[in-house]
Amino acid sequence: MAEILFEYIRQGQYIKVSAIEPETQTEVCVVVPAGLNEQEMQIQALKKLNYVLKKKAEEK
Repeated sequence: MAEILFEYIRQGQYIKVSAIEPETQTEVCVVVPAGLNEQEMQIQALKKLNYVLKKKAEEK
C-alpha cells in the first residue's frame, strides 16, 4: 500500500471521503461530519480501507 488516493465530496453538513488503493483497485467510501479536519477524514477512510483489504486477503 504505497499510494492512497483521496477524493472529497461535500454533501450538506457531511463530506463523502473516498479512499482508493490503485494496486488492488480497491475503493471505499465513508461519510463524515464536515467539521472534521482533512487528517481526521483520511484516518476514518484509511481504517475502512485497511479493514476491506484485510478481508480480501483472508478470502484468498
